[in-house]
Amino acid sequence: MNRVGHTIKAVLHQVHSIAGLVLALLLALIALTGSIMSFEDEIGDYLNSGIMQVAPRQTPALMPDELVARLQAMPDIGKVASVTLSSDPSAAVRARFGRDEQGARRGSLYVDPYDARVLGAPRGEEFFVTVRQLHRWLLIPGEAKGWGRPITGIAALGLIVMLITGLVLRWPRRATSVKMWLKPNLGLSGRGLHRSLHAVIGTWVLPVYLVMTLTGLWYSFDWYKDGVVWLLSRPHVATAKMQPKMAAKAPRAAGRPEADQSVGFDRAWTTIQREEAGRFSKVLLALPNGPGTVIRIRSWPKDSTLDTTRDEFRIDAITGQVISAERYADKSLGEKIIANVLDIHRGAFLGWPGKLAFMIAAALMPLFSVTGILLYLSRRKLRRPAQPPLGKLVPGE
Repeated sequence: MNRVGHTIKAVLHQVHSIAGLVLALLLALIALTGSIMSFEDEIGDYLNSGIMQVAPRQTPALMPDELVARLQAMPDIGKVASVTLSSDPSAAVRARFGRDEQGARRGSLYVDPYDARVLGAPRGEEFFVTVRQLHRWLLIPGEAKGWGRPITGIAALGLIVMLITGLVLRWPRRATSVKMWLKPNLGLSGRGLHRSLHAVIGTWVLPVYLVMTLTGLWYSFDWYKDGVVWLLSRPHVATAKMQPKMAAKAPRAAGRPEADQSVGFDRAWTTIQREEAGRFSKVLLALPNGPGTVIRIRSWPKDSTLDTTRDEFRIDAITGQVISAERYADKSLGEKIIANVLDIHRGAFLGWPGKLAFMIAAALMPLFSVTGILLYLSRRKLRRPAQPPLGKLVPGE
């Protein structure tokens, strides 16, 4: 390697080391919390199997507004913000609540669809909410509007830098040798072992970390999100998605009721049943966050295997008119990738083996933090000038 090559490698090594030392603990925290959430849905279904199902009956299920009215008549329930209804007659309704005056939000409840009897609050929900806030915003106040969001984004950018510089630094002379790339030398000890584990296992997980970081940036920076939408969407779709969301801030039209007084779910529920014609497995109906009468609806087809494979609707709660319909089947390939960002981020697009692989990769992040710090400390020790033996005279004394 010539002198220029040595200089470039030294600079890359410094960049890799500094980024690693600065971000080691933060990346380990973000990765571990992501690992914990990998099988959140499966864990939740297991923990709450006893309250997610009811005995089917001959009598029809309550309409959503009647169910909500009975539920909110109970003391200390709060205002229902959304309900998840199912085409399965044995599935319980899940009710979620809006924030109170202090900004706090109570946990959701499972409710019997036939008599609005409360079946219970899902176990594990508060734990995973806390883990998710730690993963995305580091529990910093302000949530998505606070400093936690850009900090996690900067950490993701730093990880990309470390992945690229690490790959360049470990490029072997025999680049076509699979053994050189993928087999750690477990016969070593000390610094040699740390280096081998750091480099080889880093190669194993590099593709997974790239997918995680490139999709994770979607949730951290609006400029990145807008760029991805522009790149992958059809022009008219990209233009619509990048428009500011002003609907919630628009002034209430004359004669229109306030959302918290008159807007209900029944008309939207009737409309979506007609539009979907029995094709859905479950439907989530959410009231508007502010003044307005447009209800947001997510509908999951019966053949859907991913949470993000769903149709999106906007329906006027007063007239039942469909304001907009965004069907997953009508999306282009790029738009489907955008719709599935979350499931790509956590490996769910590859099924449970993908989720398991992504979980293991995320759980390995502390290994790189520990081995990287050990390598840095041992390198500093090697560079430290040797001390003369005790009692030996130094020249000039």
